[in-house]
Order: sequence, then C-alpha cells, then structure tokens
Amino acid sequence: MTLTKTLRALSATALAGSLLLTAAPTASADQVRDAQWVNQYFNLTKVWSVSRGDGVIVAVIDSGVDANHADLTGQILPGYDPSGKGLVSHPTDPHGTSMASEIVGHGHGSGAGMLGLAPGAKVLPIYKAGATGKGAVPEDIHWAVDNGAKVISISLNGEADAKYSEAIAYATQHDVLIVASAGNEGKTPIDIPAVDPGVLAVGAVDKSNAIWSKSNSGPQVMLSAPGVDIVSAGACDGQQYCMASGTSDSTAYVSATAALVRSKFPSLTAGQVANRLVKSALVPPALAGAQLPDEHYGYGVVRPYEALTQDIPTGSAQGPLAKPADSGDVGGGATTPAGATPGATNPTPGALPQIADSSSKVSGVLYVVGFAVLLLVVLIAVIVVVARRRRTPGTAQVGPTPYGTPPGWPQGQPQYPNQPQSPYGSQPQQPYPNQPQPPYGNQAPPPGYPPQQPYQNPYGPGGNQPR
Repeated sequence: MTLTKTLRALSATALAGSLLLTAAPTASADQVRDAQWVNQYFNLTKVWSVSRGDGVIVAVIDSGVDANHADLTGQILPGYDPSGKGLVSHPTDPHGTSMASEIVGHGHGSGAGMLGLAPGAKVLPIYKAGATGKGAVPEDIHWAVDNGAKVISISLNGEADAKYSEAIAYATQHDVLIVASAGNEGKTPIDIPAVDPGVLAVGAVDKSNAIWSKSNSGPQVMLSAPGVDIVSAGACDGQQYCMASGTSDSTAYVSATAALVRSKFPSLTAGQVANRLVKSALVPPALAGAQLPDEHYGYGVVRPYEALTQDIPTGSAQGPLAKPADSGDVGGGATTPAGATPGATNPTPGALPQIADSSSKVSGVLYVVGFAVLLLVVLIAVIVVVARRRRTPGTAQVGPTPYGTPPGWPQGQPQYPNQPQSPYGSQPQQPYPNQPQPPYGNQAPPPGYPPQQPYQNPYGPGGNQPR
C-alpha cells in the first residue's frame, strides 16, 4: 500500500494542496485500519465503553460530505448549501468527508475502513461558501444552531468580518460549542475564526505529543490533539482514503470528544463541556511547571476517556471560553429555560434567555439578605411592643360583640372559651371583626421608642419586575 502526503492547507473557499493517502486498488481495507494510529492512541474500545456520542449532532462547516461513503452511511444528516449548487452532498473536495469520518466513521465489513472517535453522533454537513464563492461561515453558524447542532466543527480559516462575532455570540446564547483550527502556517496569531472570543481553538500534535511544526500558535489556543499523518475517508486521487497533517484533523478530534461529553453529560453547558476537556487534558512533560495555557499546546492534549470519567467540578456556564465580542450582556454561556432539559436541542431558535454574570448573582443575594434583615427588624419591633403592652394591666372589659351573645352562653364571657385567646391581651373588639386588619395595628410606639423607618424596597424603583 503506497502512502503519499502533502500538507493540508486551509481556505475560506477552497482547499489547496491536501495531503493524500493513495490506496492502491489491490490494497486491503484492513491496511487502512492499521494505519489509523489514533485508534490506539485514544483507546477507542475503552472510550466507547463510556460514550459513543449518541444523540449529539455535530455540524461540519466545510466542503460538503459524501454521505454514500461506505464508512459514513447512516451517519450524515441532510445539510445546507448557501451556494445553491448542491455541493454539500456531492463534494468535489474530499476535505469535509475526511473531517466527518474522523468524527462519526463506523468502518465497514469485518474490521475494515475508517473509524471515527464518536460513531454514535450524527454529522450535519454545511457548505462553507455562498453563491458568490465567498465564505459564508457566519451564515452557516446560524443555520447549524437553528437546526439542532450542539457542536460546530470548523476546520478552515476566514477573513476578518464583523459577522463572525455576531454569529459566535448567537451560538453561545444557544449553548452550542464552536471548535476551530488554529491554522497550518506555523505562525502567530492563529486563524479566524479560531482567534475569536468564544471559540475553542485547537493546535496539532504528533503521536509522541510533540507540537506539529506548522501548527499556528497564540494565547487563544486552548487544546491540542492528534493532527499528523492522520488517515481519513475521502476521494483522494480517485481512491477512498486520504492521509493528512494539519490542525483540521485535530479540530475534528476535539469536536468528536465534545460530542462524547455532551452525550454523557447532557446537562452541561458548552462552556462546562470545554471545562471538562481542558481539566482532563494531558500536560506534556515539556510543559511541567509552565504557566498554562501554552501558546502551542493550550492546556494540553485532549484525552477523551479522561474527559468522560474524571471527577471534575462543573464550573461556571461560560467555563474557560472567552466571552464573545458581540454577545452584549449574555455574560457567557447560556441558561436553560424552566421546564426544559439542559443540553437538549432547543426547538425554537432564540428562545433561550440570556445568562447573568457572577456579579449580578452576587447582587441578587445581597438584595435577598437585605430584605430578610429588614423583616427581622420589623418582627423584633412588634415583639417588643407586644411585650410592653402585656406588662401593663389591661382595663378593658369583655362585653357583648356586635353580633350579640349566642343563646345559652353566660353574659360577659367570651363566645368561645376553649379557644386560645389573643397574645395581645383582652383588647377591645374592632367594630367589624371579619374585615382584615392591619398586621401591626395603628398604635403609636411606646414613649422613647425610636420611630419606625419606612420600608425600603431592595429592588429600587419599579419593584422586582423583570428588566
């Protein structure tokens, strides 16, 4: 079996110089499986004993996906092509098919073909360009969110566009995790959209956990993953499989890991999923004692099994993800409306409320505590007044009520002698006892007792009405 390779290049509209694995027509499919060193690296059998990604949709914004490939049948959902050319399901470029296979590939036959990391998940393919041939990634992100994706995998770069920030904020508000490749130029800074706040940016390592020399670097890199000599499905040079090196592949594997975690822990927010990936990552010996995140590795190399099984605190809704630049007062992450299942697909786009940041939570606690203290002060004042009154002998006499004395009852006695009497003594009856009385009466305070301050509304003008 002959393997040839070049570097996988990234573009918003087309791929150039993809690295190819050319399988000779006589090569057996098990040779393809044997070349997938990542399967042993991740220990797929162990990972799948915990989660296979079932029930999670991963959107792959790329060059389209060949849903008829033997290793992908049944795993690819109907997608979206903003160009209107039908390329999402009939790609002329194998890159998107390769990314999908690394996420949901299930192989074929008896131990043959391509295996992905999360074969229980589904891929939602979305074409990367619009009708004019220019990148349509912001529009694609919106479509992915509105059509059930919980993870969006973007293994390409784009040009600076304010629409990116708005689209990323939209995904954040709807609890969708965006994973994007750092880029393959061996430079700083990393590519768009990976560099944008709110995105989980990924670099590439080889099988020895050494950073790939062409993996872009920068402070925004959050994780790294296998990305060197990666076998995948795709029509490369007329064959059915490819081999490539690039942060594209590492992004697909981090996206697949996110799908595994979202399936295992459906109540976690996108930020909390990222938190599990970060907290369980392998820190290479070269980074021992170094301050993280590292500009090349981020917080380390992704470890799917550890992300699924380690005891990791849930953390904040935003997790380690930076707040999207165009998120307004979202405050990071997304909340789940009352009665909804956290982590489940939101059936109505735009229905999720915005989440309050930690400072607003603290303010709310202070309001509640202040209100409780105020009520306690009022209660103590009432008890003091009552106690003083009880120490003063009462002179009021019990007489007939406005309703008269029931037949057979002695005159001058309470109508219901077996009932406990008021703790306030034998005060004269009000003329209309069935009418609600003020809770504390209109009595003046005892001499020398400080006047009661008016009640202060802890929520300010407008009460506790939603803003």
